[in-house]
Amino acid sequence: MAAVSAIETQRTVEAVWRIESARLVAGLARMTHDIDAAEELAQEALVAALQQWPQSGVPDNPGAWLMSVAKRRAIDEFRRQQRFERKVAELGRDLEHDAWQQPEPDLDRIDGGIEDDLLRLVFTACHPVLPTEARVALTLRLLGGLSTGEIARAFLAPEPTVAQRIVRAKKTLAKKQIPFEVPRGEELAPRLASVLEVIYLIFNEGYSATAGDDWMRPELCAEALRLARVLAGLANAEPEVHGLVALLEIQASRSRARVGADGEPVLLLDQNRARWDQLLIRRGLAALDRAESLTDEPGPYQLQAAIAACHARARRPEDTDWHRIAALYEELAVVNPSPVVELNRAVAVSMADGPAAGLQLVDELRDEPALRNYHLLPSVRGDLLAKLGRHGEARAEFDHAAALTGNERERALLLDRARQARGS
Repeated sequence: MAAVSAIETQRTVEAVWRIESARLVAGLARMTHDIDAAEELAQEALVAALQQWPQSGVPDNPGAWLMSVAKRRAIDEFRRQQRFERKVAELGRDLEHDAWQQPEPDLDRIDGGIEDDLLRLVFTACHPVLPTEARVALTLRLLGGLSTGEIARAFLAPEPTVAQRIVRAKKTLAKKQIPFEVPRGEELAPRLASVLEVIYLIFNEGYSATAGDDWMRPELCAEALRLARVLAGLANAEPEVHGLVALLEIQASRSRARVGADGEPVLLLDQNRARWDQLLIRRGLAALDRAESLTDEPGPYQLQAAIAACHARARRPEDTDWHRIAALYEELAVVNPSPVVELNRAVAVSMADGPAAGLQLVDELRDEPALRNYHLLPSVRGDLLAKLGRHGEARAEFDHAAALTGNERERALLLDRARQARGS
């Protein structure tokens, strides 16, 4: 019976950690001005919980308990560093004398502005001074509460590689003396764009895995969506934040329909739309409405969400407003010029005006350096050629696309399309 209780307690601790770790690290980072030290203190509090909660039981306010323990450890560390008198005022003198058996302090009283602390942590972890891969890893570690091993498995990367990314990221932030603060004025827009990019990249890697045996990695989609929702609560007046939430909610609504019984990919027009999650769609459309109410100049995430909404509103594939989607891609190409956007616009044009019109646009992209190793260029071209009855050319394009993709499920799909073209 005791073993069962210990296992249950460990599960509770893990669940609490996933919920509270970001707030804990954020609050400690504000006090210590050192993300690495803040994470170490948070981890020490976690160890204390694992040791004490099986005997004492889970406290009524586990987040406050963890914060209280971490702050006491911080006080001990500051004392050892001969800086106790200066730092204790920031941590709260009363905590030094609290007995362990006393009720846990009120977290809101100790940490006024905890939401501001979280926002500071988001912007710090996603600072543009860090390489993109480091930003992603550090965000999942500090804000997602994921272990290094979990991050490594999610991105099919060696655990030592991910660990080094996180260590180097922390060292870079310290060396560059990046302030633990929310950017203001002219700094806000580019810094916010960096945060949104990280969340978007995490979601996309889960939604269409770039490598490995699985078409999707749902745990990454779920984590990105959670982070986006948290950010929307912290930065409620930013339209692009709501645009990103809308995009991710609507995309995530199709997750169950995107994978077949054997794990094979199911493309958009072949999906059983009855399997789309209507709750997520409603949440996405509500977030899109919120974004649209905040600005008359939609940004790239809001425009992509509007495109996703066109699909979500179509009960059947033939009900899709492809002319509207093509127009939205045209707007997106102005706001965020990209050959990938142009390729997606070509697909929409092909659906609206026929495969010949789409192929003409695709062929204009064949010499684009950024698309040289992008498997979706020959994949789209193969699809349009097949629709035009040019099956030999289509087969070659599907074979080329299969050779370029790093995802085994997608490769199998493309090779199957090549076989179908051979039989036509």
